[in-house]
Amino acid sequence: MKAKALRLHGANDLRLEDIELAPAGEDGVVVEIVANSVCVSDYKCATLGAGHKRVPDDVAENPVIIGHEMCGIVREVGEKWKGRFSVGQRVGIQPTLNVPGHEIDSVIGFSWRGVGGEATHVRLPSIVMEMGCLLPYEGDAFFKCSLAEPISCIVAGHRASYHNSPTAHEHVQGIANGGTMLLMAGCGAMGLGCVDIACHSPERRPRRLVVTDVDEARLARAARMFGLRWSGGRADGRVSGVDLHFIDTSGTNDPVATLKAYNGDSADGCYDDIFVMAAVPALLTQCSSLLAYDGCLNFFAGPTDKTLSPAFNFYNVHYMMHHVAANSGSLVGDMVDSVDWIGRGILHPEVMVTHVGGLDSAADATLGLLKVPGGKRLVYTHVKLPMTAIADFAEKGKTDPLFAELDRICTASNGLWCKEAEDFLLANAPKIEIGEPMETIRERSL
Repeated sequence: MKAKALRLHGANDLRLEDIELAPAGEDGVVVEIVANSVCVSDYKCATLGAGHKRVPDDVAENPVIIGHEMCGIVREVGEKWKGRFSVGQRVGIQPTLNVPGHEIDSVIGFSWRGVGGEATHVRLPSIVMEMGCLLPYEGDAFFKCSLAEPISCIVAGHRASYHNSPTAHEHVQGIANGGTMLLMAGCGAMGLGCVDIACHSPERRPRRLVVTDVDEARLARAARMFGLRWSGGRADGRVSGVDLHFIDTSGTNDPVATLKAYNGDSADGCYDDIFVMAAVPALLTQCSSLLAYDGCLNFFAGPTDKTLSPAFNFYNVHYMMHHVAANSGSLVGDMVDSVDWIGRGILHPEVMVTHVGGLDSAADATLGLLKVPGGKRLVYTHVKLPMTAIADFAEKGKTDPLFAELDRICTASNGLWCKEAEDFLLANAPKIEIGEPMETIRERSL
């Protein structure tokens, strides 16, 4: 099968190329990818090349397809899998296969030659299905399922947090149900996903969630996404039974005292669970003063500083049972639940998306990810479209009818990307052309 794919050849070397994939054969599955969202992990992979732990050393000779947040349609099914999957079925893919002995080098979007989200088509080797990582999706829009992977990481974070049993030496997994939660630097894409899960999870929810940031525009947008009105440096309301507060801490002389004041009905104004979404030492030190008894600090942000060592109060570790949790990625069960909850409309990952583009814009969007403010960049792999902020649709629409209609649709959807916008884009945007293959992919084996 002919395909077009964005392949990594080395550090800062991404190339959009025509390739030939093997057919499904006896034990494979061929999937047409429709949507893939760009992750900071893709940026790290693309800029480090073989210097990344998950990228093979021989990537220059055997390039890999990048992208790991994908959704698509099954196009071919090998005989081995015909009882479980069918042609035309919508699916998501859990990228972290966790193959014993190959936990580092079996991650889709980093390690595989014929599988990755930034492609029109991929061929899944048998190991993907064997590890339970090809997941049926019953939802109404492809882009929502492509966001299931980052959502699953947040679900994993909520489950990785823990508290101590009062009567046994046991950990009770998950945030404190009905407790108080603080989300520091929480108005980026992953932070908004965390707010969505905290307010709508069918598992544990806090009774109160306080979200901080230092950018008023991000805060105002975040508040609007959840139906709250931003005014005077704050927004307050109630979402699905959770008291939700957004606050700008940039002009606060004493952020610890300010945040405790939001939580006045708790002991000393402290929080049962704190998630930190930016690797800022000052935030981590503040958290040490904001944790309640048996409080859990979830350091969700992935740091790049290998010597990150902020001050932390160990007196309170001993007497107040303060503790720290973290997670990188998710497990298959987290992804299965995320795909299910998104498909059933329980979660609303559209709050994460700020930019939309085609496969032709994926390389620049990935390499320039940290240079352009915003949340998730959504790539439609069969479309030619510059990566464009939803907020810029109106301006582009003055000269381009495609963007004018996308702006009308998104404006009617509270500024959010939505199924109607996806349907219109897929039906009307210029299509990516697949040329003659320059190479036939020979997949690696474990």
